[in-house]
Parts: sequence; C-alpha cells; structure tokens
Amino acid sequence: MNRYALLFIFITALLDAIGFGIIMPVLPGLLMEVSGGDLSSSARYGGLLMFSFAVTQFFFSPIIGNLSDHFGRRPVLLFSLFVMCINYLIMGIAGSLAVLFIGRVISGIGASTMSTCNAYIADVTPEDQRAQNFGLMGAAFGMGFVIGPVIGGFLGEYGPRMPFIAAAVLSFANMTFGYLVLKESLQPENRRQFQMIRANPLGTLFQMRHFPVVIGIIGVMFLYNMGHHVLPATWSFFTIEKFNWSPREIGYSLGFIGICMVVVQGFLIRWVLPRTGLRFAGIIGMLFTIAAFMGYAAVNSPWMIYMVMLTGALGALAGPAMQGIASSQVGASQQGELQGGLSSMMSLTSIISPILMTQTFGLFTSDQGPVYFPGAAFLLAGVLTIGSLGLFIRVTRGLTATKPQ
Repeated sequence: MNRYALLFIFITALLDAIGFGIIMPVLPGLLMEVSGGDLSSSARYGGLLMFSFAVTQFFFSPIIGNLSDHFGRRPVLLFSLFVMCINYLIMGIAGSLAVLFIGRVISGIGASTMSTCNAYIADVTPEDQRAQNFGLMGAAFGMGFVIGPVIGGFLGEYGPRMPFIAAAVLSFANMTFGYLVLKESLQPENRRQFQMIRANPLGTLFQMRHFPVVIGIIGVMFLYNMGHHVLPATWSFFTIEKFNWSPREIGYSLGFIGICMVVVQGFLIRWVLPRTGLRFAGIIGMLFTIAAFMGYAAVNSPWMIYMVMLTGALGALAGPAMQGIASSQVGASQQGELQGGLSSMMSLTSIISPILMTQTFGLFTSDQGPVYFPGAAFLLAGVLTIGSLGLFIRVTRGLTATKPQ
C-alpha cells in the first residue's frame, strides 16, 4: 500500500471542498445576473439548481458505488474529478439558467468524490480507526471551506464567473495529480461482480436490509442531512438579507466555519472518540447542531452569528460517528455499495431539503409572507435534527461495538 495514499485522499477531499466553497459567495450574484430576478427569486432558483444536481446524484451514486466495488476506487475517483471539472467550466460560461442546470446535471452524474474517498479509507484503515479518518475527510472539507470561500469572495469582486473558472482549474490539476500518484486500494479478492439490480437506490437499500443498524443509521442520516442542507442552501442568501454582506464578507464567514471544522474533525475528534465512543460522540454532536440552528434563527447582529458558528462546529462530531458505526457493520466487498447507498440517501435529502429550505426562506422574506422571519429555515432545520437525535438514540441503544479500541 502506497504510504502517501491517505495524504492524497485528504488532498482530493480538500481540493474538492475548495472547488465547492469557492463558488458559494458568488452564486446569488450569478443567479441574479442570469435570471434578471431579485434576491428572493434567485434563492428559489438556487434551490432548484441544487434539486437538479441531487436528483441526478440520487440515481447515479449507487451505480458509481457498485462500479467501485467491481473496478476499484482509482478509476471511479478519477472519473468523478474529470466530471467536476467539466461542470465548473460549463457554469463559468453559462449565459442562461438552462445552461446552469445542464452543468449541475452533468456534475450529479459523476459527483461521487467523497463517497469514493470514504470507501478508499475503509479499504486501507483498520475498523477501530475508521471514524477518526472519516473525521479527517471532514477536516479536509473544513479546510477547503477556509480556503475556497475566501478565494471565491476575493475573485467574486472581479465578477461572479471568475471563481467557477478557478474551480475548474483546481479540479483538473487534482485529477492529473491523482492519475500520477494514486494506487488502487481494493484488492482483487475483495471485488465483486457489478449487478445492475443492486446498482440503484432501492437495490442498495434491499442489500442493506441484512444490517438493521445500517438501515437505522441511514434513517438517522436522512433526517440529519435534511436539516443540515439549510447551510449550503440558504447561507449566502440569509446573510445578504440579514446583514447585507458582500461576497467577501460571506467568504470570510464560510472560512471561519471551515477553520472550526478543521479543529473539531482534524484534532478534537481524535481526542474525543477514544474517550466517549461513537454513540455518545454522535449524541453530543447532534445536540450542538440543534443549538446552532436555533441560534442562527435568532441572531440579530454579525458578532452573534460568529458565536453561534463556534457552537455549530462541535456538531461536526456527529457525521464521523454515524459513518463509523455504519462502516463497522459491513465487509470489505460492500464498502463501496454502502458508501454509494449513503451518498444516494444524502442526495435524496439534497433533492428535498434545498427546495424546502430556500422556499421557506423566500416565503418568509417576501412581501407575500405571513411574517418577516429570515431565520425560519434554520428553525425548521433544528426541528428535523431533533427528530434525527431521537432516532439515533433508539437505533444505537444496546450497541456495544461503538467505541474505538
């Protein structure tokens, strides 16, 4: 095994997050430019844009996951990076909403980078260390959110299209680097035949029925991600509406969130997990997430929102804990299928939640809304996370293999 493999996977996740974060500060401006609408209508278009991406990913993620169990992680990961590069180029030159939607559909077909990275980690990491390394992927994503939005906010001052071109260049460079250094992690004896009957969301769930804890965790993650999508779906629109922030100020705020994620998932989680176990870490993380959503809904000044970010950062304990519990329940030949199934489930939340959250934001900030309440979407997210916590406590009750050795 190439001793630099984990470092490369970290860099892959980092650059993927940079590419994602770099466009967030300018997306509202690009949507207003292309559609000719105001902020409220652009927020609704933003939700539909995420919807089109998620629908495509919902159907293709299980296919990609099953393909990686058959052909290996390397070719699937490189294909995903290539598709992301094409997506950013298309969005960077888009002159209409139709072209923007085409770019997101193409992206959804191959957007399996993180799930394939997680399958790679499961291949090369002992079971008792997986949750910590899943946390490392979260730290990479957080670091990308430090770098990406700051770059995006800076480049956004020169026009809303510049960050998309920069993201395309980064994706291409990352793909080239991976082609040169990445070694395959899935050994031939652990591979299995590709079966189309299993390579769909229902087929994956049917296979996971043999693992009751995994099915339960999928339900937990469904509710959790339904709430968590409020952040990418409404953050830029919310901060513009609430505080009239510029792209640069939005970039700085996302960078601060990223720093917090790096600290929690890159360092703190490695101290917490051996002492609490996965179950208790998941409960702690969800409680902090609930507190953060309720805090965002209530803030009335910029300094308060930064204080709430610190609380929300501790919520980052929940994701790796859930991933670690689910991964420990299946064997090596089904890690790709599991990660594809989890990715498909998260895509399903990406279909429903951004529409729900952006429509909620649009309703409560428009003249036709029952009351003016920009934080309404965050309040809804908090309620969904409360449901996720209740289910998690029930699913993991009595589960003993949740503490790393």
